[in-house]
Parts: sequence; C-alpha cells; structure tokens
Amino acid sequence: MADKNTWLKRRKRVCEIIEVGYDVDWPSRLYDLVNALAIFINLGASILYTFDQLRTQWGWLLLALEQVTVVFFAADYCLRLWTSPALHPKLSEPRAVLKYALSFSGLVDLLSFLPYYLPIFFPAGAVAFRMFRVVRIFRLFRINAYYDSLNVITEVIASKRQQLLSSVFIILILMLASSLCMYSLEHEAQPEVFTNAFSGIWWSMSTLLTVGYGDIYPITAMGKLFGIGIAFLGVGMVAIPTGIISAGFVDQYSRIKRLSEYANEADIHFIKVTLLQKDPWAGQTIQQLGLPAGVIVAAIRRGGQIVIPRGNVELRPGDTLVLGAQSLKGDSHIDLKELVLRSQNPWNGQRIRDLDISRQTIIVMVKRKGNALIPNGDLVLKEGDSIILYTQSHIRDTTTIEV
Repeated sequence: MADKNTWLKRRKRVCEIIEVGYDVDWPSRLYDLVNALAIFINLGASILYTFDQLRTQWGWLLLALEQVTVVFFAADYCLRLWTSPALHPKLSEPRAVLKYALSFSGLVDLLSFLPYYLPIFFPAGAVAFRMFRVVRIFRLFRINAYYDSLNVITEVIASKRQQLLSSVFIILILMLASSLCMYSLEHEAQPEVFTNAFSGIWWSMSTLLTVGYGDIYPITAMGKLFGIGIAFLGVGMVAIPTGIISAGFVDQYSRIKRLSEYANEADIHFIKVTLLQKDPWAGQTIQQLGLPAGVIVAAIRRGGQIVIPRGNVELRPGDTLVLGAQSLKGDSHIDLKELVLRSQNPWNGQRIRDLDISRQTIIVMVKRKGNALIPNGDLVLKEGDSIILYTQSHIRDTTTIEV
C-alpha cells in the first residue's frame, strides 16, 4: 500500500512539473522553458532546412536538432499519457488517458512526433507523412498557456465563436451568390475563364476578401459594375469579423478591469486562511473543493510567492488562501454577541460541550491572543478569550455585533 501511494505521489508530482508551472515551482518552470525552446528550435530547423545554401552547409545540424526535439516531443507525450489520471482525478484511469489522447492538445502532441517515425515502418508514404509534420506548428498553442496575456486571444475567440461563425457563413453565401451572378454576366464574353458556376469562386474570394489578384476579372460593363458592388461588400464583410474580435478584446479587458474593481463596487469581503497538515483541503485541487457559487479562491500565497488559483492547482499545508465572498445584502441582519471571559466567569476552564447554554445559543468563533479558533466541542475556554456567539437569550456583559 505504501509503495502504491509513493507511486501515485510521484505521478502527481510529474504531472505538476509537465503542466504549466508557477514561479515557486522551479522544476515546472524549467520544464516549461525547455518545452518552449524545443518548439521554437524544431520549427526554426524545419524552416531553415528549406533554404538550399543552409541545407548544404548545415543540413546535418538541422536534422540533428529536429531529431532531438522530436524525441523530446515523444517523451513529453508519453509523460502526459502516464500523468493524465492525476490531471483528471475524478475519472477512471482508462477514461482519463482517453480524454487526453482524444483532446486537441493530445492529437497535436501525437502528430508532432509520429509522422517522423512512420516512414521507418511505411517507406512508401514518406512524402505524405512529411506533410503531417506541419502539425507541429500547433504546439505553439502550448506557449499560449504559459502567459495570461496571450490567453486573452483564446478567450476572445471562444467567447465570440458564434458571431464569428455567423460572419463566415454570410461571407460564404455571398461568395457563392456573387460567383453565380458573375458567371451569368461573363460566361458569354469569357467562356474560357468563367467556364461554369463554380469557376467564379476564386474571383469572388479574392474580391470579397479585398485581395484582388487580378488573374480573373470581368470585361463587360455589367460585370464591372457588379464587381464594384461586390468589392464594396467585401470591405464590409471583412470588417465584420475584425470588429467582432476587436469588440471581444475590449470586452475582455473591461471585464478584467471590472474584476479588479469589483471588491469595492459589490462590497466583496476577503478572508485569509492558512492550511494546516490536518486540514481536509490540504492535498486537494481547487476544483475538488466544491466551494459554493458565491465563494472564490482569489489568491494563494506560497513561500512568499503568489500562485494563480487555477482549478488544477493542488493546495499544500502552509498555503495561505485568500477567499472572497459577497457581503450580506438586504434589510435583515444577523446580530451576534461578543463575550470576553473575565476571571470570575464560570465558563473559564470548561470545554464547549460542557457549557450550560441553551440550544438556541451557538458559539461561532473563539478569538485567543489574536488567533481565531474553531469552536469544536473539545476546545477548553480560557480567561481572556473573546467568544462570538449567536443567541436569542439575554447574556450579561456582551457586546452586539451587527452582520
């Protein structure tokens, strides 16, 4: 059993290293740096190898760099397969592995190295396999995960995907319609150019997207007038997705700004909690805590550094959590009472469970020398303790606290 727990801890630790790290976890940050360098070196070597002069002089070095980085990609893929159960602890091990293998990042990781080795087993398909190596460029999306500023791009595209798909659909409809119209206007004048209804697709694409290559163009008066109208529509059509993305960036940065000001506007209250070894939250990820909808983990302080509270961040003993929750609103208030134990108070030296108090009285918190203590039944009260309680009974020498 001990060996199994050790094995699981090692797998979890490897998962923390190969996933996006934070400042205090230097092995993870170092792995992120090596991963990013491997991506850039691999893509750079592939690009430089296309130049004849460089291929003649330095082809051996470029091939060696490609081989080393591909081996790194293969090892990285194997590690991610092995640690996927630690990344998705709520799923069974086969389902966690399958979830990663079928995800976009998993497929990109697989195609980053597999086409390099397939020609060894299937020499006849070497040319086709080499084309699949272009998929490696999608590994650049991993670098996007390392920087929060770059993540804005992904968030904007994801949030505006419906509008973007609608604009692309409109562009495709206009492209087909203009192709059909231009075929009707230009077929008799240019039968060798506009041979069928789909021969104008290239012209409509270059015109609507304002590229205008000039290899296909109308020569009749009606065709030219129609082309002018399509060119004007093209400017508007290109502006639609551009405007959607621009508005998305403005909304995203405005949302970030509102979040920073939300504490003052919505009267958010923050509390600080330090985890102990025996706390049930220690060893769990944030997404496993099951916090209520109105409570957020705003920040985590670990070893003098601030850790971004992502869902897969595992909490450790000694972490200081900053929890935020909206303050109580409405006309109704909860009146708590504060009682400071003096030397003659009969509660001194008694356990909470032994106190002679009514069932309508609940001890909420005990403050002792500046520390907040959990009022469990075995807690022994001492002189000078400040007891916060809720009660409907009258208790002498108490101060009312309105919440």
